[in-house]
Amino acid sequence: MDVVVARCAGLDVGKRELVACVRVPADGARAGTVLGSRRQVIKKFATFTGSLRRLAGWLAGHGVTEVVMEATGQYWKPVWYALEDHGGFELKLVNAQHVRFLPGRKTDVADAAWLAELLEHGLLRGSFVPPAPIRELRDLTRYRKKLIQAHTAESQRVSKTLEDAGIKLDSVASDVLGVSGRAMLGALLAGERDPAVLAELAKGRLRAKIPILVEALTGRFGAHHAVLLRLSLDHLQHLEQAVATLDEQIDAVITPFAAARDHLDSIPGVGKRAAENLIAEIGVDMAVFPTAAHLASWACMCPGSNITGGKRRSGKTRPGSPWLRDALVEAAWGASHTKDTDLGAQFWRLARRIGKKKAAVAVGHSILTAAWWMITNDVDYHDLGSDHYTRHHDNTDRRRDRALRDLHALGYRVTLDPAA
Repeated sequence: MDVVVARCAGLDVGKRELVACVRVPADGARAGTVLGSRRQVIKKFATFTGSLRRLAGWLAGHGVTEVVMEATGQYWKPVWYALEDHGGFELKLVNAQHVRFLPGRKTDVADAAWLAELLEHGLLRGSFVPPAPIRELRDLTRYRKKLIQAHTAESQRVSKTLEDAGIKLDSVASDVLGVSGRAMLGALLAGERDPAVLAELAKGRLRAKIPILVEALTGRFGAHHAVLLRLSLDHLQHLEQAVATLDEQIDAVITPFAAARDHLDSIPGVGKRAAENLIAEIGVDMAVFPTAAHLASWACMCPGSNITGGKRRSGKTRPGSPWLRDALVEAAWGASHTKDTDLGAQFWRLARRIGKKKAAVAVGHSILTAAWWMITNDVDYHDLGSDHYTRHHDNTDRRRDRALRDLHALGYRVTLDPAA
């Protein structure tokens, strides 16, 4: 095969050390393994910051122009950042599944040499690595999501503790941690056990349910329940403060991308927080993805293509970024609750045929496609209306046949008589 990259390097990155393999033209006096007209040099480096700076200098000394490494957990990031700060290299991050080495020859040195050889012949396709500002935003939004998930789990733990104590507050109040609920929980922790006194702490519309609240608050709340509940409430307060701090930091970091966030916020089902998550995952430079279809394929939000021997096999979506997928699916569920919108109509039209979960993925794909166009053209979302599909894609015969099938399924025999 032809040599596409004259001076390149492959890095096999581990937690404590990495192996670097440089492949350059053989016409030189430096030591190394001569492979035809090519020379291969291998060296190990520790993964401390100082060693990574020496790695960058060593690669520059060999005149390396392109460097490739596998996406190995979090370990590739310090190496990438060190080489990025040094400058002068075109960096490629590749999926380990795409560069599997031959079985029986698995060593770090062999892996580095294999990566370098593939890069040398132009056989590798780099993954999308966002610029530094987007990476910073991504770290913040992902940690915020983790804290929100922890908050949800702790809230469920509060309900579990109350259930164990025979307190059925969540059977009457829609939000145990609302204003009324927290007042009652605070009174329980202060030693109040009289259900009538606790029920009187209800506020707003919940006061109409005071009689049933008295029954719900009658239980066997003991000392160990108080310990567990106090720890849970303290943890919840800490999590809420942490999320608020992250919200402030995210607002500061996303300022340069505020216009893109506001555009995405106009999509039905996509709120401010979801828009921030989308920007953190896909960035704002859509030139990285030539078309919306390329973005959907990278995000694994479109059906796969698996045809062999003339047979079509499973086309289910591949496992992509769970952070992006969760954000899109949550937005799709939000869109399903909107009225007179194209996305809401799409969700329920597909849900009847393929189920709600698959419909959510399909609507998430539509949201991602819309996001690409909106960021590319710097425009807000333009809703096509809930009857868009019917007006442009569904002809009269198909609508008639579908209505007949629905009526037959309900047990009716229908005779059609065209109107004059």
